[in-house]
Amino acid sequence: MAARAPGKPAKKYSQAARLHDVIRILEARYGASVDELAEECQVTRRTVYRDLQAIMDAGYPLITERQDDRVVLYRFVAGYKKLPPITFSLEELMTLYLCRGQMEFLRGTPFEDDLDAIFTRLRSNLPPRSVAHLERIAETSTPRFQGYKDYVEKKPILADLRTALLMQKSCLLGYQPVGRALQEYRCDPYTLLFYNNSLYVGAYAHNRQALRLFLVDRIQSLTVLAERFDVPASFHPGQLTGGAFGLVDEGPVRDVCLRFSAQVSHLICERIWHPEQTLQFLADGSVELCFSAAGDTEILSWIYSYLPHVQVIAPEALRNMFYEGLRVSLDQF
Repeated sequence: MAARAPGKPAKKYSQAARLHDVIRILEARYGASVDELAEECQVTRRTVYRDLQAIMDAGYPLITERQDDRVVLYRFVAGYKKLPPITFSLEELMTLYLCRGQMEFLRGTPFEDDLDAIFTRLRSNLPPRSVAHLERIAETSTPRFQGYKDYVEKKPILADLRTALLMQKSCLLGYQPVGRALQEYRCDPYTLLFYNNSLYVGAYAHNRQALRLFLVDRIQSLTVLAERFDVPASFHPGQLTGGAFGLVDEGPVRDVCLRFSAQVSHLICERIWHPEQTLQFLADGSVELCFSAAGDTEILSWIYSYLPHVQVIAPEALRNMFYEGLRVSLDQF
């Protein structure tokens, strides 16, 4: 126990009040040691350790840093600020319920558990009639996912990954690409991406000294390391995908031009397929969609989904790959 000033009695107050004091101290400074917290709160080191664990269990992003003099400081993740109580209007709650319905792809992950906990708290503060009304509205807008992933088996890995993302700690990944041997990567996880009904980890891979995407399905093991990292201020998720049409930045960036027949032209015009796309409407009702992107595999996969109502106008290399794919498919029957 840290020494107290002679004749100064120890404070006697509840753990809740003490936790409030510890949080206030940590928020006001870059960090504080166990001895400093024991001195200021006038409790034993063992009590401080229990309080710090309670703070972490409550969801506060608490991390440790060893200083040059070997003293360990406890502090919150950079940029963290304690949020004041939040209230919602009925319209805002309706939007939250609608958004939750779009999160079906998180089924089987620890994020689903977090969403359940959040909405349990929301329901506890609402009249039962309002809860029933909101859930009735949400059910009418529930999306239907085809071919979605079940991440139940990856739940422990995702739980550790969530900790690494929140605490900004490096990881060791056991990763097994299709048809290849298990590989080990030391990486700094920067973000999670959701694409085509799958979860990906965007990370800096020390082995490759470059940004990489790891499909969660292929992560066989994950160990959270003690070392911390800082996400570069210049980082943007777009750096993970480069000039890709979808997610995989493979091959050269091509100037792509596609012609869609009048039967499906309305489907093409109703969406933004590429941030820099152009549309040209033709006299017969067809439409030409042009953009520049890399990733022949993903581009071709998307084009094939519009057969027989699509033609590849340019580039010639992509048109040849398109026709070759059709020939291979027909030769199988």
